[in-house]
Amino acid sequence: MTPHDPSAPGSPTPGSPPPGASVPPVGAVPETSSGETGWKRSLAGALAFARRRITGDYQVDDFGYDPDFTDTVLRPPLRLLYEKWFRVETVGMENIPATGGALLVANHSGTIAVDALMAAVAVHDHHPQHRLLRLLGADFVFDTPVLGPVARKGGNTLACNEDAERLLLGGELVAVFPEGFKGVGKPYSQRYKLQRFGRGGFVSAALRTGVPIIPCSIVGAEETYPLLGNLKPLARALGLPYFPITPTFPLLGPLGAVPLPSKWIIEFGEPIDTSGYAEGSADDPIVVFNLTDRVRETIQQSLYRLLLRRGHPFLG
Repeated sequence: MTPHDPSAPGSPTPGSPPPGASVPPVGAVPETSSGETGWKRSLAGALAFARRRITGDYQVDDFGYDPDFTDTVLRPPLRLLYEKWFRVETVGMENIPATGGALLVANHSGTIAVDALMAAVAVHDHHPQHRLLRLLGADFVFDTPVLGPVARKGGNTLACNEDAERLLLGGELVAVFPEGFKGVGKPYSQRYKLQRFGRGGFVSAALRTGVPIIPCSIVGAEETYPLLGNLKPLARALGLPYFPITPTFPLLGPLGAVPLPSKWIIEFGEPIDTSGYAEGSADDPIVVFNLTDRVRETIQQSLYRLLLRRGHPFLG
């Protein structure tokens, strides 16, 4: 047998890949591990975001909504809570229309309004059209330093009929939480018992714009920060709607802000059509009251059913 001649045609050179092996393109960065690739991608994304903010290469709508800021800064940590911490399950996503205005009406609870944020993540991440949910919030939210501007950048606005109707007529998906602070700040002993829905302003907005009302039932938020007490004198001194006492706050200090990992279910119910109502129905108190009561009862019955389905509040 003759010795192999490395100079012969077709012979691989020392250190070259064997015949048939894939060769990475020139200039490609080798991937040593998924972890290294992940942090490089994150760093590149952060630098690109910083460049856009410095150069002004981003858009903001009339309400202050900043899609770039929302996608890059707000949604990632909320998505982590949604998927890993609360393990949110959604039901009835097909009831949210693909296009056009609609008013989502949900129960409100949990001491801190995490439920609204989780509903927004659910709609954006799991709806086929990845729709933006425009949340309507109390004046207190937008008057609070830092929180107010951030809420605006996330696409949210004041809970007033003028803003709601403008968004709905523009084809937006709008969410309202009629219980307000009465729902968020109710004691744990009253969990999953709906509070009064105000005077039906949300129903008037839906009737005037002719958009469907989608009842939304959220199970899981009540257990994130179980409200055991309320220090009313301290709340008044600080200008807060309430000062909560929970199993972890203020006992654990800043750690008390970490929500308990309850199991969540969010159900989007069948739309209630408002287009068939007579002109002027939005100003008829009987029509508004009856439709408000119908929406409230639909959500309450759904909550009872979802609680049975979920089982244990933390194990699910």
